[in-house]
Amino acid sequence: MLIEIDPGSAVPPYEQVRAQLAAMIGDGRLAVGTRLAPVRQFAAELGLAVNTVARAYRELESAGLVQTRGRHGSFVAPGRDDAVDRLQRAATRYAEEAARLGVSSDRALALVRAALDSA
Repeated sequence: MLIEIDPGSAVPPYEQVRAQLAAMIGDGRLAVGTRLAPVRQFAAELGLAVNTVARAYRELESAGLVQTRGRHGSFVAPGRDDAVDRLQRAATRYAEEAARLGVSSDRALALVRAALDSA
């Protein structure tokens, strides 16, 4: 997992960790069920205090992106980034692009149906 901390940034280190992990969860680089590195190990890898990484994990858990299972560790939570959520985002982008190109809803849906039938 590639997380980069900018020590000169005005953004606190915990927020840099939180934001980068949230982005990785959001775009699928960290799939649902992926086990995150233990807090102590991750803090050591990043050269940060344990409490800094622990706060980032707590914030992710509060946002519903991560589940902590006690001694078993922290995992990417289901629900916020499952296949249906990804398809919803893709559908939204598709609808916006169709509107931008001036393609009617009926025609856009026909294109999707044809693509699904050929898949």
